Amino acid sequence: MGNPKAFITIHRQEAGYRPVHERITDFGEVEQTLNRYDRQRQASRCMDCGVPFCHWACPLGNKIPEWQDLIYKGRWKEAVESLHATNNFPEFTGRICPELCEKSCVLNIQQDPLTCRENECSIIEHAFEEGYVTANPPLHRTGKKVAVVGSGPAGLATAAQLNKKGHTVTVFEKDETIGGLLRLGIPDFKLNKGIIDRRLDLLREEGILFSPNTTVGKDITKEQLLSEYDAVCLTTGAGAPRDLPIPGRELKGIHFALELLQQQNRVIAGTEFSKEELISAKGKHVLVIGGGDTGSDCVGTSIRHGAASITQIEILPKPPVGLNPDTPWPYYPNVLKTSSSHKEGGERRWSLTSKQFIGEEGKVCAVEVEEVIWDKDETGRWIMKETGKKEVIKADLVLLALGFVHPVHTGLLDDLNLSYDARGNVSVNKDQMTTCEKVFGAGDTITGASLVVRAIASGRSLAEKVHAYLSV
Repeated sequence: MGNPKAFITIHRQEAGYRPVHERITDFGEVEQTLNRYDRQRQASRCMDCGVPFCHWACPLGNKIPEWQDLIYKGRWKEAVESLHATNNFPEFTGRICPELCEKSCVLNIQQDPLTCRENECSIIEHAFEEGYVTANPPLHRTGKKVAVVGSGPAGLATAAQLNKKGHTVTVFEKDETIGGLLRLGIPDFKLNKGIIDRRLDLLREEGILFSPNTTVGKDITKEQLLSEYDAVCLTTGAGAPRDLPIPGRELKGIHFALELLQQQNRVIAGTEFSKEELISAKGKHVLVIGGGDTGSDCVGTSIRHGAASITQIEILPKPPVGLNPDTPWPYYPNVLKTSSSHKEGGERRWSLTSKQFIGEEGKVCAVEVEEVIWDKDETGRWIMKETGKKEVIKADLVLLALGFVHPVHTGLLDDLNLSYDARGNVSVNKDQMTTCEKVFGAGDTITGASLVVRAIASGRSLAEKVHAYLSV
């Protein structure tokens, strides 16, 4: 630890966001960066705790105190080597991870945690600028072929790690571009897609093969997959969205959140849509149903479209601000989260359940909602009760951001006759193998929708297990 008193004399300094009036006019990344001097000061705040709870909380087991010290000492090349030892894609997690490490930082006891995520992002960006990140293909090939189905963070991490072992890896993707939800689900204002392309160029140089526009089970049959590859890794994600089957669901103007977000990312990439196909919030009263990150992304996108008004509703009660005794340190706190998009506009409301969509001439024009209260039963379980207090919210564009229930079963997963768990996720054993020989799973495919950092960790874990399987 280079400066043992820095945590006393230096306080947390975030880079912050671009001014609201500027950023809502484009889809450029909203987050700013600190200069190298200020970043090193922030890294110096790390206390190198005897029990590093940040390391404990990180699904990847990032060596956070180690690379904080290296930043402080200006040893950026060693810092990125330390970072890459546990994380294939710090440029992704450094932008969109919900900072599990920061919430468990000992300094967070005083609500003044280390800027772990920003520091992580600064390491990888400095490394790219200085030319420290280069392709490193394996010296020898094993002769084994592996198919990775799905090119999101779990699939890319699996492919990267298996390629390092010398196996020949092909990544199949049903969409026209590689990246999964990183590419099409996350807005450019949070993750510029050039960041993904930069990493993909390296992975190609290292020998990974990519096959976009390929639906496995259709464009390549199940029989071909199993006969041509020594192992198959399913990393298709949890793509089945949770619906809201209430009266009026058939009305036009009601879309799943990803329909908007994926289309917007494609528009930015240069894809053209007809007037009938285009989902636009311009001049509309937008209602986002669902209070999570995806809902927040819909708010930010709608603001950039020029919506007349935006309301985001959540069925759960409003979380407390700052501290929550039900989720104490070092656990991830259930507290009110205000994203960059929330700071740009719109109204947020809680404890509302949707009762029916109201339409005119086949198009949605409003949604009837009802206030609910939450009480605990005798077992301590939360129970929702409707109050009878109803109101109508004007809305001519409704976006359903209710999360995802499980991976899409129709097609490859059913064709492989895989077993599913109680929630509909693909069942795997301790070696992450499915009920089909030599077919494995990782990420949201086996856990349900989760975080990018957990997907990367799951993909890295799978790679080790597939390598052991192929080495027998």
